[in-house]
Order: sequence, then structure tokens, then C-alpha cells
Amino acid sequence: MSDSKGKTLPVLTVVAVIVAIWYGCVVWLNSAFEYDKARRAGAEPPTLSTLVSLTMAQERPVLPAPHQVAVEIWDTTVNKKITSKRSLIYHAWVTLSATLLGFIIGTVLGILLAVGITHNRAMDKSVMPWVIASQTIPILAVAPMIIVVLSAVGLTGLLPKALISTYLSFFPVVVGMVKGLRSPDHQQLDLMRTWSATGSQTFWKLRWPSSMPYLFTSLKVAVAISLVGAIVGELPTGAVAGLGARLLAGSYYGQTIQIWSALFMAAALAACFVGLIGLMHRLVLRRMGVTP
Repeated sequence: MSDSKGKTLPVLTVVAVIVAIWYGCVVWLNSAFEYDKARRAGAEPPTLSTLVSLTMAQERPVLPAPHQVAVEIWDTTVNKKITSKRSLIYHAWVTLSATLLGFIIGTVLGILLAVGITHNRAMDKSVMPWVIASQTIPILAVAPMIIVVLSAVGLTGLLPKALISTYLSFFPVVVGMVKGLRSPDHQQLDLMRTWSATGSQTFWKLRWPSSMPYLFTSLKVAVAISLVGAIVGELPTGAVAGLGARLLAGSYYGQTIQIWSALFMAAALAACFVGLIGLMHRLVLRRMGVTP
């Protein structure tokens, strides 16, 4: 119990400090509107207590207060049917489907490339530099190109967004798996040769188990960045569904509360995925006889 408190208290303290700073920024950034409104009405500037209450209740604030975001999330997740176009759950599912598809494709592609790079010197010298170079191109520049090219050949909807997620998510998997597959030292490899192990046996009995910690660490990064890719993929298409569409609509109509609620939903999805992969990591290690 004391160990749990020792971990929880610092986290709660940091959260409380962030929320306090957030509320302070709300008053600071939203006060200009209230002063300007009072000046145009020919009234006295509001007092501090009045200013605080006014800045935290604006319909379209520059920075929404935490409670405004919480109310918006509650209203769009609990009070709306999940089939409603105003439901955050509905939009989250649209983004989630592209995220999962892109993540799966990126993971499989990343593992296959890592295996090839590890076992083939030509791939190591030729493919790996291109894998690294691919990530130097900003995703905001790549996304419209992918959307336009795939639309020209009749591919629209889920697949283009998933491929953008794939483009982002395969890289950490490749790098992590290459590191993991090369993690066995020379003594371990020499021991496998002493036992006359084939290349396949060395891979499945030594290299693959050794790469598991690296794989799951990479997957945590990949799934989070895959979600980013799915959201970015919704922006240039003018999508009407998905968290990216919520961000676009909020930007068009100045609905900053809607923007922040979509951002928090995206963060919650990413946190859930990372936590799920962390749980799978612990189960796999326990299955392998390793204490996490």
C-alpha cells in the first residue's frame, strides 16, 4: 500500500500543478476579450473575481478551462448515442479503425524488413539508409501526396489513412527489431554453432526471443505515432468523420472546446493502446520465464 502511495502521490501532484497553471493561463489568455467587451460597452473593467468567472465561462475561449473540456467530453461520449455524428466515440472509432489497420501493416512490414536487414548484408547497406531517410520527410507533406495518388487509382476511405499510419509506424519497429535481433552476443551465437544449430533454429531459439523486449518497446512508440498518422490523414481529405474531422470543424468554426476534447480523446486512445501493449509485454515475458 505504501509503495502504491509513493507512486501515486507524485503523479497527482504533477497533475494538480498542471491544472493550476492551466487555469491561470485561461484567465490570462481570455481576459483580453472581456476587457475589450467592457470597453466597447462603455463599462468599467471587470474586477479580478468577475474576470475569473467570465474567462472560465466563455463560449468560444482562446483557451478553454479544464472543466469546460471535461463537460464537453462527458456530453459527447455519455449524453450522445454512439451512432450520432456528434458523438466523440463515433469519431474515435473512425480514427481507430485506420490506426489499427496502419499499425498492423506497419508492424508486419517493420518485422519483415528487420529480419531481412539482419540476415542480408546487401539489405543492410541499401535498405536501412532509405528507411532512415524516409522519416526525414514531414508527414504533412507526404499525407496529401498519398491521398491524391491513391484517389487517382480509385482508392479512398480507410486505406489511404491506414497507409499514412503505416508510413509512420513501421520505422520504430524496424529500428527496434534490428537492434533486438542483433542483441545476442558472439558467445551465444558461437554456442549455437557448437550445437550445430541451423540458421532457422538460431533465429527462433535465440534471436527472436532476445528481440521481444525491443519489439514491445518499439510497438508502444509505433501505436502512438500510428494514431497521429490516422489523424493527419483525415486533415487533407476534408473528412466528415474521425478525430481529425472534429479538429478541422472546430478550427473552421472557432470551437476551441471541441478541439481540446478531440485532443484529449486522442491522448486517451493512445494511452490505452500503450497500456495494452505494456500488459502484453509483461505476459509474454512471464511466458518466457523472464521476470519483468
